[in-house]
Amino acid sequence: MVTAYDYPAAVHLDAAGIDICLVGESTATTPLSPSPSTRCSFTAVPLPAALPALCSLGISRLAPTRPPRLRQAVQVRVLKEGGMDAIKLEGGAPSRITAAKAIVEAGIAVMGHVGLTPQAISVLGGFRPQGRTVASAVKVVETAMALQEAGCFSVVLECVPAPVAAATTKALQIPTIGIGAGPFCSGQVLVYHDLLGMLQHPHHAKVTPKFCKQFGHVGDVINKALSEYKHEVESKSFPGPNHTPYRISATDVDGFMKELETMGLSEAASAVLLPLKILQETEAISRRSFFPSVNVPTRNCAWFDVSSRNNYKRASLINNLLVHHN
Repeated sequence: MVTAYDYPAAVHLDAAGIDICLVGESTATTPLSPSPSTRCSFTAVPLPAALPALCSLGISRLAPTRPPRLRQAVQVRVLKEGGMDAIKLEGGAPSRITAAKAIVEAGIAVMGHVGLTPQAISVLGGFRPQGRTVASAVKVVETAMALQEAGCFSVVLECVPAPVAAATTKALQIPTIGIGAGPFCSGQVLVYHDLLGMLQHPHHAKVTPKFCKQFGHVGDVINKALSEYKHEVESKSFPGPNHTPYRISATDVDGFMKELETMGLSEAASAVLLPLKILQETEAISRRSFFPSVNVPTRNCAWFDVSSRNNYKRASLINNLLVHHN
């Protein structure tokens, strides 16, 4: 399972054969900003039809809601508008167990979540691992069993010691999904941006959880591509002829220039010819058909004296001011 937040990411998960996409409240801490997950609001995310998807139901969705209203609240807001197949519900308080049971009885699949529950960090005192004492470890097991009894089809174990995760997995008849819980769970989950190494800013390195492994360094590739784009724009090498694809016929060029002359825009009329000349010269060199053959007159256009080095510079500037519209 991978936590992702948009359609392009979900397409990659589907292509890679990832079993489940979790659209979690960690969208507040990863793609949006370094904010607590409790500040995330619900947003519909279109996903590939073949990819099973879960939505992590935040505290703002359940706090004011009583069991009789759960069916409508979840079905309409999450399943219909969000296009989800199931929900993930954090915590093991009695109210959460009751909510999970009511949602399951309404015919909606629920995944539980115990251990570190990001939506309750104010109660836990921050992002702290759980299950590190006897009482805390027993509570993890008991809570997971209670969620199983309520009808959950799976339980996420987050930030608990590996022995506690192994014991919990053995005690349950439903699968466990680990995150920072060692290799003894039934499955694993990581956040898309974290496992791809997408965020390379020094600030993000300081807040990335210790359990995250970067299976790629996509952030470096992104930064390199953006830097190259910036350089080519500033140096006027992009866009060139290969990325200026829209044609205009010689007849329309002549008519357009006459209209501009009529409007008193002689300099604008001269500017029409220069891009065509530059592109024609490039076409001749590359032997590619780019613009239709146009006999470009040089009279009334001093910039067409391409023997001048300065005129070449001017031509380069004009070439990169072409409008890219259909």
